[in-house]
Formats: sequence, C-alpha cells, structure tokens
Amino acid sequence: MIWQKTIKNFTQNPKNDILSGLTVALALVPEAVAFAFVAGVDPLVGLYGAFMMGIVTALFGGRPGMISGATGAMAVVMVHLIAKGNEVGEALATPVENLGLQWLFITLLVVGGIQILAGVLRLGKFVRLIPHPVMMGFVNGLAIVIFLSQLGLFKENVDGEMQWLQGTNLWLMLGLVVLTMAIMFGLPKLTKKIPAALTAIVVVAAIVIFGKIDVSTVGSFIKDGGGEGLQGGLPTFQDQIFTLFYTIGDHWSLLLSTAVILAAVGLIESLMTLNLIDEMTETRGSGNRECVAQGGANILNGLFGGMGGCAMIGQSIININSGGRGRLSGAIAAVALLCFVLFGAPLIEQIPIAALVGVMFMVVIGTFAWSSFRILHKIPVTDAIVLIAVSAITVWQDLAIAVIAGVIMSALSFAWKSATMIRARKRIKEDGTKVYEIWGPLFFGSTTAFNNKFDVSNDPKQVEIDFIESKVSDHSGVEALRNIANKYIDSGRSITLTHLSPDCKDMLMKWNPEFETIIQDAIDDPRYHVVTDMMDTEV
Repeated sequence: MIWQKTIKNFTQNPKNDILSGLTVALALVPEAVAFAFVAGVDPLVGLYGAFMMGIVTALFGGRPGMISGATGAMAVVMVHLIAKGNEVGEALATPVENLGLQWLFITLLVVGGIQILAGVLRLGKFVRLIPHPVMMGFVNGLAIVIFLSQLGLFKENVDGEMQWLQGTNLWLMLGLVVLTMAIMFGLPKLTKKIPAALTAIVVVAAIVIFGKIDVSTVGSFIKDGGGEGLQGGLPTFQDQIFTLFYTIGDHWSLLLSTAVILAAVGLIESLMTLNLIDEMTETRGSGNRECVAQGGANILNGLFGGMGGCAMIGQSIININSGGRGRLSGAIAAVALLCFVLFGAPLIEQIPIAALVGVMFMVVIGTFAWSSFRILHKIPVTDAIVLIAVSAITVWQDLAIAVIAGVIMSALSFAWKSATMIRARKRIKEDGTKVYEIWGPLFFGSTTAFNNKFDVSNDPKQVEIDFIESKVSDHSGVEALRNIANKYIDSGRSITLTHLSPDCKDMLMKWNPEFETIIQDAIDDPRYHVVTDMMDTEV
C-alpha cells in the first residue's frame, strides 16, 4: 500500500516536479559548499552529504516536496568535534590526517540510530504541540538567518583576505541580484508554466557568461573558501571508520554528546520545516516517518563519507513555490546535484553567485511572516514576547535552542494562566453537608490556590468535594487532594470525594487504601441541586 502511494506520488505532477527539482539542485550547490566550510570539511563532503540526505528523504521521508541536505544548524555543532579529532590525530605517535572527519562519520552512525529510535517511538507527533507564536518566531528568525548568511556572499578575496565588494563589483552584484528577483516576481504574473527561479538563474547566468562579465561565480566561491573545485568521484564506503574507533578512547563522551545534539537539532529543524510545509500545502506529512528516513540518511552519510544533515527550509520553500509537490522533485534535486558534481562541474561553476543570492532573497521575503507586524499588538502580551524572543534567539543562537526556549516560555505562560483559573463554589445541603464544587484544572501550578479554598477548622462535620467540573492532572494535584482529605479526617470530620477521574482514584488508593470509603460517585449531578441554606459563592 505504501509503495502504491509512493509510485502515485511520483507520477502525479512530473513536469513541475522535474523543473522544480533542477531549480533546487542549483540552489543546493553554494549552500552545501558554504556549510561544509562552516563545519571545516572539504566541499565535496558537504555535497555528498546533501545528495545522500536528499535522495533518502525524498524516497522514504514523511513529507513529499520537502528538501533535505547539509545545513548550517548542524554544521556549527560539528565544528568542535572535528577540531578536537584533528587535534588528537596530530598528537598520535603516527599522526592521522583528518581524524576529526572520521570521528564525524562515526558520530553520524549514532545520530542516525537516535533519529530512527525517535521515529520508532513515535516522537515526531510532538511537533504538533509547538504553539503558533513559536512557529511564527521560528520562520521570522530563520528568514533573518537566511538573509544574513547571504550577505557573506557580497565579499571577494583580496590578497588572501575576504573583503566587502566595492565600486563597480558591488553595483554589478546588486544589479544581477535585483534582476533575478525581478524575474522571479514578474514571470509568475505572465505565466506559471515555467519555474520562475530556474528561469531567473538561467537568464542571469547567460548574461554573465555571454557578456563575459567578471563577477563571483560558484567556482570562484569554492576556490575562495579554500576548496579546489566542484568535480569529484562517487562517494566510497568508509572502511576505515571501523579501524578508527580506538582513537576515540577517552573522548566517547564528546562523541555521544555531539551525536545527541546533532540528532536533536536535525529532528527539530526537520519537523518544524515539515509543519511549515504542511501549512503551505494544506496537506499533512508524517513526522515519525521523517525521523526514520532522516536517521537512515545520516547512517548512510557516516558509511559513505557525507557530512550529514536535515531538512532545509529555504530549499523546501523554493521547491514548493516552484510547483514541486511530489517525491519526484526531491529525488530529481538530489540526483541532479550528484550529476553536477560528476559531469556538469565546469558549467555549474560558471553560474553567478548573484543569481543564487537573488533566489534566496525571494525565499526570505516569502518565508518571513509579515503578518506578525500587523497582529503583534492584537495578540496576548505573552504570545508577543514568545514570538519576538524565538526570532531573536534563532538569530543569536540557533534554531533548536530557540524552539526549546519558545516552547518552555509558552508552557510556563499557560501554566501560570491555568493556575489562576481554579475556583471553588461553596454551598450547604439540606442535611448540613458543606459542598465544595471545584472548577478548573488541579495541577502543580494551582495547588496553592486550591489549598486556600478550604476552611478546615470552621467547616461543618460533613464536607463534600466535587470534581465534576475539574480534572486532577498530575501527581502534585493528587498530593494536594490527599493532604486536604487527611486534614479533614485528622480533625474528626467526614469527607467525601465525588466525580474523581479513574486515574486519580487509582493514584489516591495507592497512597491511602483507606480512602476507598470516602471516594464515591455522586448519584445526582450537583449542578442541579437547589441551594437552600446559603447562596453559592466563588472565591
């Protein structure tokens, strides 16, 4: 059944998927190369990583149309591990070159295992719990990060040092960027049959190549970063990783901690991107399936010498906006990227960086939630703070920290609001029993307010606490209820607990089996009792 759906997905929209995939492949080249430089590895390692991530997640991932590859969020985590490995390799009696890279490959095996386990345990569903302000902050922060990352491409190598473009070179770069953006903006108004991004790249590249304009290209970008070029051979199985385990020795904690962080960053970025693409396409992907596919892709990277990675929001949005919806678009992007490396390097290296920068700037414009400016003063203050904080932390630190911080802030805000919602309506029955009708959630945040509702010393001999409009949500709530019940019992009063949920009953009975006599289901719904002796009050 799954394979039938996969085949159908491949054949639904082949033309748009193929053209969109080619567009994405062109945009993947400088991104993969740049992130390889960030991680401190050869550009080919980044390109192979992007290919293997892309092909595996396209075929087996949980979100058709989503693009995966080497990413900056994971690259910045890899740097310390690679540097430490190289340091250890140089200190060995027989120095080992690029030992840090080999450590990375071993780490990716662990990363893949963790991510597959997350999928098997069905942890991907938790992305649905991320609040909307966190999602808006995420896309805004990521748009800013993408924009800032492109500014580094406005530099050139001058006597071995990267300096900002000036004069004619700067105006040429800006002109080509604006031309690219203008084509992408205007072409869809004339026709949507041709991908605007691919057309813009081809037109600007043709102008530069045939006009012999001296501007920064993909090839010069790689060489300025320290690489030798784009072309390479097929990745080969990394037999040596199994012989290098002994070099880790006392550094297993570094490897494992790095693996956990990489796995978490990869999953968070991928699942957030999946959620965003779901909203854009009004469809729903499978987070658990994406976890398993991403884990398998990272294991493959560890075995065959790729950098590893996760979902890429910029390229995913390019793909969706270019008409790519099926698995074919991601597969074409990955295969085309590999073909560029194997066969098309001389041609791809001539593509001007300005064209790719223009495409990414349009992605920034499309990614940023401009509506957040309009609604910022209309939403609750706490939500506005979360939105701004997540955006800022994404730029300042990284995506994973920002999302975690945003979720914690939202959870604390919700807990505080919920803690103030608990109420106790009081009334007296005809037989003199005082009834406390609890309304609102009883959990760790509301236990203090709950305890303050009762007047044990002045209450009558018979007391009833009714939970028909309340829910005891956690152990703190159960403990608060147990303590109140014991206070009434210790004071010689009769206490009855009604309408408790089954799980709360079970927990109370485990602590105090004697509570069996005070826990009961009310025959009548107390909301319909006639108040006789005193009016209901709410405190």
